[in-house]
Amino acid sequence: MERDPATLFKTIKTLLEQKRYTTLRDILNTMNPVDIAAVFEDLQSEKTALLFRLLPKETAAETFVEMDEETQEILIHGFSDSELKELIDEMYVDDAVDLIEEMPANVVKRILRQADPETRKEINEILKYPEDSAGSIMTTECVILRPKMTAEEAIKRIRRTGIDKETIYTCYVSDSSSTLIGIVTIKTLLLCEDDEVIENIMETHVISVNTLDDQEVVAQMFNKYNFLALPVVDGENRLVGIVTVDDAIDVMEEEATEDIQKMAAITPTTDKPYDRIGVFETFLARIPWLLILMISATFTGMIITGYEDALTNSSAVYLTAFIPMLMDTGGNSGSQSSVTIIRALSLGEIEFKDIFKVIFKECRVALLCGVALAAVNFAKLTLFDGIILHNTDVTPWVALVVCLTMVVTIFIAKLVGCTLPMIAKKIGFDPAVMASPFITTIVDAISLFVYFQFATYMLNVHV
Repeated sequence: MERDPATLFKTIKTLLEQKRYTTLRDILNTMNPVDIAAVFEDLQSEKTALLFRLLPKETAAETFVEMDEETQEILIHGFSDSELKELIDEMYVDDAVDLIEEMPANVVKRILRQADPETRKEINEILKYPEDSAGSIMTTECVILRPKMTAEEAIKRIRRTGIDKETIYTCYVSDSSSTLIGIVTIKTLLLCEDDEVIENIMETHVISVNTLDDQEVVAQMFNKYNFLALPVVDGENRLVGIVTVDDAIDVMEEEATEDIQKMAAITPTTDKPYDRIGVFETFLARIPWLLILMISATFTGMIITGYEDALTNSSAVYLTAFIPMLMDTGGNSGSQSSVTIIRALSLGEIEFKDIFKVIFKECRVALLCGVALAAVNFAKLTLFDGIILHNTDVTPWVALVVCLTMVVTIFIAKLVGCTLPMIAKKIGFDPAVMASPFITTIVDAISLFVYFQFATYMLNVHV
């Protein structure tokens, strides 16, 4: 049965104040490390280190990994050197690397001092890989078997070494030079005969990633193949580690958050929860793009200014009433296309070579959408505005100008929305940058220009 987090937190805080440590330990032993970490993050007091010491070593390490960096730093400052060493020894290498990447330099030095030489060497090896690469998120702790082993020998090896590995469900077979030659699952080992040789039962068609592959590509492979772990090899196909599904999920969440921020014209700067991000930090993340979009939006103002004299003419002043509708419709149309294409690019469903196929499809969709909206709008303007409301300014010619502008605007908006993300990815930019705000600004200017051009030639509106 799930407990109410607020009630649980209040109970733990009360027990901590009453120094009822035995009861606290019993409660913590029934909780999942993720839930315990949430309690620590809410507690944020000088007693966090005391509460942490009540946890068993293995649970303590799992809980520590789930905490945010602020809580981790508070705890590290409260640890003795021996306690810090115990914690590092219990952590998996990839988790230790994540911790080091998030901590200040003085804390990093202390962590590395307490790590044993072998762990320190593995941490430094992973830290050498580029940020956001497969090598940077992998762990070196995996079960490695030899091709001439029997199933019985393999199981004995797993029993002897598996306790220190992040996963044992998939084992990796390599030769004496560490070249990856196959994989075998624990299920296969348990179901086959004891004297069966590994090279006869292993899967030789191994899907792997290179240490320098982008972490987003790695995460997509988990989604595509439903793996629990994925081997990581170097340029010579030597096994150097594995990426596990929990790390892949973290990458998916990180990349999705980053794309959402970019699509909303926010500079991705932190992975902290919203309630832990300061006002000034939030301001710095938002203001650069707002400034860029504000400056670019001046082109829209320049177009309106260019037709200012015409708009002040009594016969054409009603045209201004349709500007918001045309700009919003164009922006929405462009956003629909851009979001669809950005998603398809991120999932690997399309590539730049498909750009003409995408354009052809989006153009047909644009024409259908444009004609449908224009027909509804023409009926609304002529029947409702013109006849029912008796608005003499809304003539059939005015309605025609508005509707033709709408068709052209939607066509251009969808064309821009589908091509800009693909071009951005081709030249090395994140396609998410070419999302709603940026495309809307472009389409606004284009829709106004088209609108006034139609008005000039069809309604005799002169600048």
